[in-house]
Amino acid sequence: MIVEQVAQHWAITLFVLAVFGLCAFMIGAASLLGGRAWGHKKDTPYESGIVPAGDAHQRFSVKFYLVAMLFVIFDVEALYLFAWAVSVRESGWAGFVEASIFIIVLLVGLVYLNRIGALTWAPRKRIKRETEKT
Repeated sequence: MIVEQVAQHWAITLFVLAVFGLCAFMIGAASLLGGRAWGHKKDTPYESGIVPAGDAHQRFSVKFYLVAMLFVIFDVEALYLFAWAVSVRESGWAGFVEASIFIIVLLVGLVYLNRIGALTWAPRKRIKRETEKT
């Protein structure tokens, strides 16, 4: 029984062994052939000949990460809609209804994000001042 399973999956086993062998070879070759020089200049980043100024560790607002996550989420959903658009004739009315429900759920999520202020970049103090002026 085990011999039959090995006979059926020999290609996958060979592929996995080849991958591990290639990884071990690359790590070993890099450690043997790589440079070993140390120094202050070796540790500085090289950006097109421009000497770095300031600290690279800057604090970003959470809004940047939120916008990045929203972009990824809506970008992946656009891929689903593209796949649906390619097969719209084969899916028929059932596919159209499912895609419509999918788009409605997206719109509800977008309205919810707008209502809780996730898409608002201005601080709340500035929003209050601007609404008081009008």
